[in-house]
Amino acid sequence: MNYLDKKTVIVTGASSGIGAATARALAAYGANVVAAARDEEGLVVLVSELQSSGYKAVSCVTDVTSADETQRMAQFANDTYGSVDILVNNAGLMLFSNWVDLATRDWHAMVDVNIKGYLNAIAAVLPFMIEQKAGQILNMDSVAGHQVGSAAGVYSATKFFVQAMTESMRKELGVQHGIRVSTVSPGVINTGWADKVTDPESRKAAKALNEIAIAPEDISRAVIYALNQPANVTVNDLIISPTRQDW
Repeated sequence: MNYLDKKTVIVTGASSGIGAATARALAAYGANVVAAARDEEGLVVLVSELQSSGYKAVSCVTDVTSADETQRMAQFANDTYGSVDILVNNAGLMLFSNWVDLATRDWHAMVDVNIKGYLNAIAAVLPFMIEQKAGQILNMDSVAGHQVGSAAGVYSATKFFVQAMTESMRKELGVQHGIRVSTVSPGVINTGWADKVTDPESRKAAKALNEIAIAPEDISRAVIYALNQPANVTVNDLIISPTRQDW
């Protein structure tokens, strides 16, 4: 059974990678997609593609680090489609560095997007879901939220935060309000992340690791599985990784 048909779904970080693949998958299941991201050009390309295929999709240029912009995003979704049923909290930033590098700008950027951005989006959609007495929030996590690498301390910390936050939300929002909260934890995914690593040696290692990476579409199928469940079922966490990934 398709439980996603005509549901209003906000996908953050939707202009590329896992977000774009997830928006496409949800649209194919009949969801009303609100694609949100900072990259206006990327959103235009995605939404044009979906609309030309006969799917319902609109774009909303949003910086998730701004509480005002995420509030506007949620209101726009409700005004456009009449409800806010699902949030896919996907906008994220993954940067690697050694502690001795003191890459404080990268540290704060990851905290702003991966933690504060998630909290802003949650705060924006929750009033609508509580009033509806139903809703789903899927927080995109990572295998880095389950184990820590030496050069990924801050990134892993943000994803451990997502794990803790989601479990707390499940126990309160799920039990008391019927709002289901899940995580999907991808392993190595080919989203172009290796090209964003600035340190030459780290970039070389990242590109080698990326050779075993799986596609964003592989993660989007996991997202569909987690969300396309009856109201009394919550998929707590799915870890999706390449077969040849050894961590």
